[in-house]
Amino acid sequence: MDALPLTAAIAKLQQHQKQHHWSLRELFAESPERAQQFSASAAGLYLDYSKNLLREDTLALLLEYAETANLKQSINDLLSGTNINNTEHRPALHTALRFQGEPTTEHEQAVAECRAQMKAFVERVLSGEWTGFSGKAIRHVVNIGIGGSDLGPRMVCEALRPWHQEALDVHFVANIDGADLSDTIAALPADETLFIVASKSFSTLETRQNALSARQWVMDAGCKESELEKHFVAVSSNITAALDFGIAAQNIFPMWDWVGGRYSLWSAIGLPIALACGFEAYSELLAGANAMDTHFAEAPFEQNLPVLMALIHFWYRQTWGAGSLAVLPYAQRLAKFPAWLQQLDMESLGKRVTRDAQPLTYPSGSVIWGAEGSNGQHSFHQLLHQGTDMIPADFVAIKEPTSELKEQHRWLLACCLSQSQALLQGKSLAEARQELEASGHTHKEVHHLAPHKVIPGNRPSNTLIAEKLDPFHLGSLLALYEHKVFTFGTLLDINPFDQWGVELGKVLGNAVHDAIEGDIPADWDGSTANLLKMLLK
Repeated sequence: MDALPLTAAIAKLQQHQKQHHWSLRELFAESPERAQQFSASAAGLYLDYSKNLLREDTLALLLEYAETANLKQSINDLLSGTNINNTEHRPALHTALRFQGEPTTEHEQAVAECRAQMKAFVERVLSGEWTGFSGKAIRHVVNIGIGGSDLGPRMVCEALRPWHQEALDVHFVANIDGADLSDTIAALPADETLFIVASKSFSTLETRQNALSARQWVMDAGCKESELEKHFVAVSSNITAALDFGIAAQNIFPMWDWVGGRYSLWSAIGLPIALACGFEAYSELLAGANAMDTHFAEAPFEQNLPVLMALIHFWYRQTWGAGSLAVLPYAQRLAKFPAWLQQLDMESLGKRVTRDAQPLTYPSGSVIWGAEGSNGQHSFHQLLHQGTDMIPADFVAIKEPTSELKEQHRWLLACCLSQSQALLQGKSLAEARQELEASGHTHKEVHHLAPHKVIPGNRPSNTLIAEKLDPFHLGSLLALYEHKVFTFGTLLDINPFDQWGVELGKVLGNAVHDAIEGDIPADWDGSTANLLKMLLK
């Protein structure tokens, strides 16, 4: 896309923003049907985006820009397998991982074969047929991975806790800090523990070190090297390295270059999900994501959930100076959802050049942060309500109770809706004064306290409601945000599928590690050299 239409579109949006007085209270007063006009639904999810600083002509401008940005063609390229990852010359076909029905392409055939391998493995482990070196059935699975090989499966396993199988406990280890591994395996019996080593290259620093330590732990417990294959499987494209480690060829599950790490939970990286929840639940997760894929591909933009959410985010980023987005899932089991979304969004959109390698002249990605409700209300919501920055928010609610404590679920929903209502409504100085006067404060106290109680309101938010927190609806929710991020990348004219910035730290990390055992290079910056000397004293 030519940079000129993009900068011109942003300028047009900025001019539109300056031309109008923006008041959510007034927008709702002017249009009693606003909530119905600014809402859409698909794949078991309902989106209310009426609490946004949007007019009908604002949305029209944003939709016009989506057409200018050739978004429809980009969506077709994504789903058809075009080399849309132009810096690495490959497609981004994570949607093929959740296809339904019979395979019709080479990629889908590979996925079908992988699913069959996964299903057979899961059935062997859950039935007790798979045994460790002592002959006992496997009762614990530890997934060793990091980034996309950890965040997605870990988040889904926590979200779907009611589906967990009694026969098995699934654990996760990611950090290079040895405490992560040692604390996890401290109470586990080695002869009943199976490790999944999840690494495309089988050389990721954190995963490799944790896997080597786990290997030694199993051997120290009495496992012969020839029996290591009973305790280790791998998800990797580096077959040779996995074989050398002691993993049997039939227990190496494939990874493909056309699936990025942060999109990989739908692949064999999802093995922990299938083991924890059963293969049927895992299949329902894929079906929910596929339903959202179909919606993304077919729905007109004005009713398309990922497109609408991306356009709204684009509007705030480019014209309101909003540098962050709060994501607030009102479901305890979605506590790790913001962490998963941080990688998906910030690794994808944290770029500084266009697809054609031209420097960006406008903001790119945002800071994504948040926590589960209602806990977040007692930590950072104060900043949302009275801070000087305007921070848009996504509220995520679940319609059906997630536990037998139905009254608590009603209070949870009340907290969710009242927080978005408070962000919209706020409290004016006159209202603060009236409130204080009604409670018996003196004129002097009212004059002093009222400004402290003013809440500006007019803070925008989306509210997403899922019918249930089950595998299908969770799959739909995750795919929604995947497609939102892709759409936002298209609007920015960047490649959301590479992550070159991550690589520099890895390279420098190797050099620092080498310096711990040897000499500190003379050409290093003074701070790094000094810090290393302090740590080595």
